[in-house]
Amino acid sequence: MDQRVEHERRPDSERLDTSKLQAPPSFEKTRNKRSWRQTFRRRRLFALLLALGGLIGAALLVAWWLHARNYESTDDAFIDSRTVQISAQVAGAIVDVPVTDNQLVDAGSELVHIDDRDYVAQRDQAQAQVKQAQASIENLTSQIAAQQAKVDQANKQVAQAQAALTFARQQAERYQQLASRGSGTVEQAQQYASSLQQSDAGLAAAQANATATEKQIAVLQAQRDLYFGQLAQAHATLEQAQANLARTIITAPVAGRVTKLTAAKGGYAAVGQTLMMFVPRDVWVTANFKETQLSLMRPGQPVNIAIDAYPGRTFAGHVDSVQSGSGTAFSLLPAENATGNYVKIVQRVPVKIVFDKPPDVLLGPGMSVVPTVKVR
Repeated sequence: MDQRVEHERRPDSERLDTSKLQAPPSFEKTRNKRSWRQTFRRRRLFALLLALGGLIGAALLVAWWLHARNYESTDDAFIDSRTVQISAQVAGAIVDVPVTDNQLVDAGSELVHIDDRDYVAQRDQAQAQVKQAQASIENLTSQIAAQQAKVDQANKQVAQAQAALTFARQQAERYQQLASRGSGTVEQAQQYASSLQQSDAGLAAAQANATATEKQIAVLQAQRDLYFGQLAQAHATLEQAQANLARTIITAPVAGRVTKLTAAKGGYAAVGQTLMMFVPRDVWVTANFKETQLSLMRPGQPVNIAIDAYPGRTFAGHVDSVQSGSGTAFSLLPAENATGNYVKIVQRVPVKIVFDKPPDVLLGPGMSVVPTVKVR
């Protein structure tokens, strides 16, 4: 009986034990595999979209790189121009300032008028000196002409004295022979001998007078040359006076805009004193590119210019030139790398960029610019 009961209870204990056991491994793998496939089927659209998005992003990145490599840009750029320092070249009281701050003027427009009365007087005095020198030259020219006539007269007197001497010599010889033969008197011979001496002396005097008269021409010519020098000096003084008189009116050298005006009516302008600054209309862009950006940059390449003061607008330009050297090389205190510790720093090189046509907006030196150069 005990054996039967024990035998009958064995299946129950076995069933309890089997209920506690887990599923076979092969069944678990099959269930996990089916779960992954079901998940993939459910998220297949998302995965496809994700892959497509990645491909599109990669394509856009490559396209952007291919496009961006054709351009070089920098924000270290500004509007530049050759500003003019307007200063007084003559001293005097300021009688008029017909311009005002930031006024746009044309070339040749009057900017400042300095009192010119003293300079008018200096010009008139120089003109009088010129006329005086010219009159002196004309007077000496007339004297030289008159002296030349006197020279001609003296030469004729010499010829006359020469003829008288010849005749007196012939007479003296003739009467000397007559006196020696007894046909004439000794008194007559002595008389004609005396006439010969007088004629000889007269010839010498005429010759001396001719020589003196002729040398006087050289004296007059030297005096005239002296007045020619005075005339040249008077002309130089007149030109200086006229230049100083013209400088009393200060005009605009080129078309541009008046800035930093300090001149005022009633003030006094000293020589070299700055009265205002003048900004020409001709402006350009100075862009400090890194030296690693210059390998493909050449003059004439097109440039898109964005100005911070006018957002949303771009202006067309082109590269004009690249400076032969970095900016620090021409600074007041250039870098000295020959001594001490050295740290390599990428240098910047100024590039001049000009506008294709004058901008229709107000631009001034120092305004920030972002140029983009197409190098390929």
